[in-house]
Amino acid sequence: MDLTLVKKLVKLLSESEVDEIEIEEEGKKVRIAKHPQRGSGPGAGMPGPWVMDMSRLAGYPPPPLPPAATQGPQPGAIPAPPGVPAPPAAVSPAPTLHEIRSPIVGTFYRAPAPDAAPFVQVGSEIQPGTVLCIVEAMKLMNEIEADIAGKIVKILVENGQPVEYDQVLFVVDKS
Repeated sequence: MDLTLVKKLVKLLSESEVDEIEIEEEGKKVRIAKHPQRGSGPGAGMPGPWVMDMSRLAGYPPPPLPPAATQGPQPGAIPAPPGVPAPPAAVSPAPTLHEIRSPIVGTFYRAPAPDAAPFVQVGSEIQPGTVLCIVEAMKLMNEIEADIAGKIVKILVENGQPVEYDQVLFVVDKS
């Protein structure tokens, strides 16, 4: 992918209200995101990813946002990209449960090596800083650590599976 194109995309993103764009061209994918300080709760004030058709770049500036997106975020709602139906409403977890989410896009690994034991299992007691898994991104191995103490009650991703930014990886019981 052309570096000047990526620079144009970064400039386009910085000058718009959109927080994130993802583009795929000839099998190569680029995802550029700006993440402001989050408000209260997961996903507050952050719309979902916007996927841009490469042919639109010649038609700079970007297409207008749908009316719902220009009116600001609705409480508890994240707008879907144009033409994509909104997912069903998510059920909020119980107050004692905490979700540990992926901070990056990559490949999820439960163990430090293919023949090694997993970092954690369902039922494992964890403390802040406990390594839970590895997410490989661009050939870099990123250790994902616990941010709270508790007990692992669910592991929501299979070993070797791709994960998205902010995808729930583990559910921890804080009690």
